Amino acid sequence: MNMAVHGLNGKIVSGDEANSFYHDAYNLEGKCDYVMANPPFNVDKVKSESAWAAGRLPFGLPEVNAKSKEIGNANYLWISYFHAYLNDHGRAGFVMASSATDSANKDRDIREKLVRTGDVDVMVSVGNNFFYTLSLPCSLWFFDKAKRAENRDKVLFIDARNYYTVVDRTLNEWTEWQLRNLQAIVHLYRGEADKYKKLLDDYNQAIDIAVAALDEQAIPFSELIDEGTRGHFFGMMGWIKSAGHNYAELKQRIEGQIDQTKACVKSAESLIEKRKVKAMCQAGETFCNVLAELLSIINEHEWLTEKFGEGEYKDVLGLCKIATIQEIEEKNYSLTPGAYVGVAEAEDDGVDFQERMIEIHAELKRLNDEANVLMDEILKSWEELK
Repeated sequence: MNMAVHGLNGKIVSGDEANSFYHDAYNLEGKCDYVMANPPFNVDKVKSESAWAAGRLPFGLPEVNAKSKEIGNANYLWISYFHAYLNDHGRAGFVMASSATDSANKDRDIREKLVRTGDVDVMVSVGNNFFYTLSLPCSLWFFDKAKRAENRDKVLFIDARNYYTVVDRTLNEWTEWQLRNLQAIVHLYRGEADKYKKLLDDYNQAIDIAVAALDEQAIPFSELIDEGTRGHFFGMMGWIKSAGHNYAELKQRIEGQIDQTKACVKSAESLIEKRKVKAMCQAGETFCNVLAELLSIINEHEWLTEKFGEGEYKDVLGLCKIATIQEIEEKNYSLTPGAYVGVAEAEDDGVDFQERMIEIHAELKRLNDEANVLMDEILKSWEELK
């Protein structure tokens, strides 16, 4: 009906003809420059004979149940299809269940053959809550049949499970700058240093534009506060005119401006008409959010340049590593990034463990004592009700 409304013709098919496992509807094998996909994970009960007859399986079938003649998990059917569709210079990128990077038996055998082609380019681990309807982690697979010669026997592993922005309790995401930072790691691995330097230029430009706009963005808030507070507020924003690319100093300035804006909100609450207080508070919060967004861009710039400087790839513990096929063989052809990148050292939070444990035990004892007192009062009240 939707197609008819838009004046489009279509053919509706059913049965095996409509099933990608049993029918190659578009005859794409060896024809694609690019493949991008988000297939359903862990599909079961796929008829093995029909799947084999449909082709596109250069590495053979996944595990088949001897009794039912069915494939119990079709993840490696999808993986095989995406590789088979590529022409001799094709690239593929797709989402896949995390379990597929390390699954055993026939999956492991297919993975070995796939790795030995040299076409596996990049593997990325993604954390929980990146889907709207599922909380499961996943992995991103990238194939490249035209990898540069020096990368032919290598795979870049990125563990991005701890690098994300929280949207809400059930959803995480990568911001634009976080996504570009991950792309920058791949650019350096591929020898595309010019793209990395372009990103640094884009950071500088975005920060310059954001800083230059602060005076104008502060106006809605300044118009709602009293004259005395307004003078103090703008007096504290003089740093904007001299802001440069010393981002460590700029971060301090912005953090200080957020604190000063909040202080101005609190000060103005008792000095302006009550009917204007709510709007003033909202305007102050909006301006603080603008400053926080600018601060987040600077933080992402810092995250990137602390690791890769002006544009030289290096393995980063807990984040990324370039592994050779020999190293992958030593790990039984696992393609799980965490198996290669290791675990980053935990930052010292400055808390004395023994002292903190003593504090926790003291707090627990106090709460238990309070609970006992409350229980006695409850029992006493209960006896009085009898």
